[in-house]
Amino acid sequence: MLRTRVLTGLIALAAVLAVVTLAPDWLFTVFIAVVTAWGLYEVALMYAPGRTLVMSLLALAGGFPAVLILCGAIPNWWVPAVIIAAMVGLAVRVGLKGAAVGAHTLSTALLGSLYVGVLFPYFALLRNQPQGVQLVIVMLLLIVAGDSGAYLVGSRWGRIKLAPRVSPGKTVEGTIASLAASLITMVLIRGALPGAETMTQALILALVINLLAQIGDLAESALKRIAGVKDSGWLFPGHGGLLDRTDSLVFATVFTYYYSR
Repeated sequence: MLRTRVLTGLIALAAVLAVVTLAPDWLFTVFIAVVTAWGLYEVALMYAPGRTLVMSLLALAGGFPAVLILCGAIPNWWVPAVIIAAMVGLAVRVGLKGAAVGAHTLSTALLGSLYVGVLFPYFALLRNQPQGVQLVIVMLLLIVAGDSGAYLVGSRWGRIKLAPRVSPGKTVEGTIASLAASLITMVLIRGALPGAETMTQALILALVINLLAQIGDLAESALKRIAGVKDSGWLFPGHGGLLDRTDSLVFATVFTYYYSR
């Protein structure tokens, strides 16, 4: 499983970096549109498997704002902020009371659709702006380093559970290792940052990106717990579905977009 996980992760990272660096803006936007559509499919499949009408309505609920945003109707900052806050609240509720409190409710399914439909287009908004390629690559490297640090340390030395009702595998030790790995990576790659950030500013940026990545991971895990599934899908062997591989990127991408403007 570890070999499959590592191989899949390396192939996916190489493919994403290739698309980020080589695709023209219009093609990257199309790519994110496809990614968003698949994410909406995974949400619908988690919450309404076999119920075609409900799946279609959930896809439309997230697809409509996604099309508007990808076509240039960028919302005010508070729109994604509200959705992020709602997802964080969902994770806190599951962490405190367990998944049964919101099991299979329409409101949770709708939140999942808006999470994908409103937030995923920010991948294109961030990448397609001036110096967006550099920002995306820096963000990816920080998050990949953090994820790797958390996995390596948490799986071997992790003892204290971080949020067992939300994500049983996450540990406090892994969380600390993730933060440290992102900070060390920022020290090494600060020169790739567009702009003239000082080392202190760069480290604060790395800290915020890492925290948002870890919170985003927990928020998507809460969606899965309420839906009663282990993985959001089957797209990536050893990793699960698309949402499982993008959960740590979504909140960080929205923040990085507004930070860079």
